[in-house]
Parts: sequence; C-alpha cells; structure tokens
Amino acid sequence: MQSVFTGPVYVVGDNIDTDQIIPAQYLTLVPTIPDEYEKLGSYAMCGLPDSLYPIRFVEDGQVDSRYPIVVGGRNFGCGSSREHAPIALGSANSKVVLAESFARIFFRNCVATGELYPCECVDRLCEVLKTGDVVKVDLDACSVTAEKTCKVYRLKSLGDVRPVVDAGGLFNYARQSGMIQAQV
Repeated sequence: MQSVFTGPVYVVGDNIDTDQIIPAQYLTLVPTIPDEYEKLGSYAMCGLPDSLYPIRFVEDGQVDSRYPIVVGGRNFGCGSSREHAPIALGSANSKVVLAESFARIFFRNCVATGELYPCECVDRLCEVLKTGDVVKVDLDACSVTAEKTCKVYRLKSLGDVRPVVDAGGLFNYARQSGMIQAQV
C-alpha cells in the first residue's frame, strides 16, 4: 500500500463541518454508482464560504481537485454523520486529511469507507501552511515535510485503523482478513 503522499495542500480552519464538505442537496447522489461517485467529488468543499476560501477546492467544471492533501484545524468533519463527506473528498482525488483533531464520526467514516487517511497533527499546520504549499506525508514515519522550508512536523500514528484504510474500507478489510466471506 502507498505510504507516502506528495502534493499541494488545501488549507482550512477549525470546525469545518460536513455541510461545508458536501452540502445536503448532494446527498441524493449514490456513491456506489460510478457516475454519481464522480459527481460527488466535483462538489467537495463547495459549501465553504467564498469570502473565507476564494480558492476553490475543485475548480468550476472539474471533477477532481488538484489538492491531494487537506489540512484542517480542530474538529474537522463535525456536524452531520454523513459518510458522503469523506467519500466526496476521496472522489475528488484527495488521499489524506491532516487536522489537529477530527469529529469522531468523520474519523470513523474515513476508516469505514477507506477513502482517506485521517491523520492527526501534533502541530497546528493550518496556521503554518498555506493553500498550494507542497508537502510530503509519510505515514510510516508519521511525518509531514514542507517542501519550501524542509521543516518536518509530526503526526500521531494511525495505529490499528491504518490497515482498514489500506484495504479500502471496513468491508474490504473484513473480507481480506476472513471476518466475512467474499461475495461470489
């Protein structure tokens, strides 16, 4: 499984809720239908206020974001317990969310869906990094390296949840480990 992710970051602040990640009007999209899964990505983070976030996460007319790594502050993913939130970010081609802390249900939905690695930062990276800065996230080393400054920041280990995300989510992990039978 991939353990190193490099690319530009999209930086947001504290208390980014699931309505900002994927507004309620898009919850009718069914992630298991490929076309609708792709559409979910095109709407990722569209609930953020333009006044605070003039750079869009997904540019108009695009389905993918150019930001494989999202950086947030405290309580990322708070609000409604919609699994569409991590799915929308994953569909937009994000791989990792780095935050000071996560809302419990968002963290669990990242793991259950296998869409994103939800990594807790030791430092407040949302005040250190700016949207567009390039970083390298190394899950094995539990580190984030800023390309511009070469400064290294620590992450908390994902521990036992990492193999679940590596497998592509809870059901895939359960099938691979023999907890449930693979579908025939």
